Amino acid sequence: ISRGELQVSLSYQPVVQRMTVVVLKARHLPKMDITGLSDPYVKVNVYYGRKRIAKKKTHVKKCTLNPVFNESFIYDIPVDLLPDISIEFLVIDFDRTTKNEVVGRLILGAHSITAGGVEHWQEVCENPRKPVAKWHSLSE
Repeated sequence: ISRGELQVSLSYQPVVQRMTVVVLKARHLPKMDITGLSDPYVKVNVYYGRKRIAKKKTHVKKCTLNPVFNESFIYDIPVDLLPDISIEFLVIDFDRTTKNEVVGRLILGAHSITAGGVEHWQEVCENPRKPVAKWHSLSE
């Protein structure tokens, strides 16, 4: 079954050594609630090697399988660390009564497991200051 897709934009500013990550939107998310809808939000984790160095999350979007987030996060990442950085996006269904469930995940950067994720990261690194937005399928 599809876990849906997530659209994210990344841009790296080498002068100030800053990565801007924009969680744009998701589509075709699986139904997680009894109502046939979901209350998704996205948690963004930044890893250096295997160590998490930053985490942030978007607001929860109520009752939708195609949420629009348009939230941006800025991380200070020295240019020499870029080859070892991974950014993990977890799409999570917020649930007031039970525990929040991970709908799907996406990893860009050093530990990316998909060709699309690797290409997106390379494009960001090769085109400084230019925001690069792409859709990615979420995996488990």
